[in-house]
Amino acid sequence: MRICFFGESFVNGTGDPECLGWTGRICATACKQGYDITYYNLGVRRQTSTELKKRWLDEVSCRLSSGFDSRVVFSFGVNDTTVENGKTRVDFSTSIENLYHILGVAKQMFPTLMVGPPPTPNREQNQRIAYLSAQYAEACQKLDIAYLDTFTKLQSSTIWFQEAAANDGYHPRAGSYTELASIVQNWSSWLSWF
Repeated sequence: MRICFFGESFVNGTGDPECLGWTGRICATACKQGYDITYYNLGVRRQTSTELKKRWLDEVSCRLSSGFDSRVVFSFGVNDTTVENGKTRVDFSTSIENLYHILGVAKQMFPTLMVGPPPTPNREQNQRIAYLSAQYAEACQKLDIAYLDTFTKLQSSTIWFQEAAANDGYHPRAGSYTELASIVQNWSSWLSWF
């Protein structure tokens, strides 16, 4: 099985001294269980859904084909909600349009999953992330694509916020990525791929 993971710094695993993030951990676990996986981490720091919309199809075309058991997982949205110059980097309506476009194309090509954006230590940004996550969940339901709400699950995580605060104020460390990996790898939609 070949799996491409698309998104931003949380997909990339930024802040993890083990350089695995959650994507590396869930694939390592699957491999230990006997599954043959080639995984591509295509997370790019600071990228928004608008930038991802421009690049993902070219990148997936270089790595996956219908001749193999190919899958894609997306996780984005936090950077869209970041305020710069008095406004969010991507407005909500555009972010949701980008999700519809990206996932609408992806699901025609490969089995597709969407992992929602996680929280940050910034309370105001979390209000925007919570709203966007709910909108993403609704859009995924309409697209018939499984959506994992990580924001709600991590809101009560002590380690997620402690590690982010102790690191760069934004990205967590290995313990938090292990916690997020556990959430994803116990998700019925992920498990159904195996």
